[in-house]
Amino acid sequence: MHALAPLSAVGASTSFLAWAVRGRSASVFGRSVWRGPRDRRALALTFDDGPSESTPDILEILAEHNVPATFFQCGANVDRLPEIAREVAARGHEIGNHSYRPGTIELELRRAQETIERHTGVRPAWFRAPYGARWFGLGGAQREMQLTGVMWSAIGYDWSRRANEVVARMAASVSNGAILCLHDGRELREKPDVRTTVETVQRLVPLLLDRGYKFETIGRLLCPKI
Repeated sequence: MHALAPLSAVGASTSFLAWAVRGRSASVFGRSVWRGPRDRRALALTFDDGPSESTPDILEILAEHNVPATFFQCGANVDRLPEIAREVAARGHEIGNHSYRPGTIELELRRAQETIERHTGVRPAWFRAPYGARWFGLGGAQREMQLTGVMWSAIGYDWSRRANEVVARMAASVSNGAILCLHDGRELREKPDVRTTVETVQRLVPLLLDRGYKFETIGRLLCPKI
């Protein structure tokens, strides 16, 4: 019986570490938020891995409905498509830091911060870790760059599912203060196929507007009085 105790401790430690790295409410490796206040019928629509060649298609849909969003951009994609990154900012959307390359965090975080600011004039206040995975040292880097981590209330899996499945999943997960995560890029691929994401935005935005939700940037959702 006593031999089982160490194994149980290992299992508990492994479970805790998995939650600390990927848990949406975890702040072990750096301050993180995953939803806004529940007292307002508002939510935030966010996009990861851009910009891509198809980001302007999403911007047009958002403009049609006068909806703001937050784009967590990869620094390498900003370097590749600076004019599209600038268009995101020029249209009044918020830009967050998504590291320079997906899969890395600490060393690439500063590089992404500097790249985004150089090309767009925007210095991000928000950071979303690639794949939502956080690790040792991230908290110190976030504090140094005054970045707050942002997870999500619902993620669409728009890189692997059909649009009707993504829309249904997101619509079923929405509540006051929700943060929704889609992807206007596919990691660092050139000309990625994001037709599922575009179709999802076309259908999801008017559906949620009809339900009475107001779309806000992460900054406005989390800090409504600013």
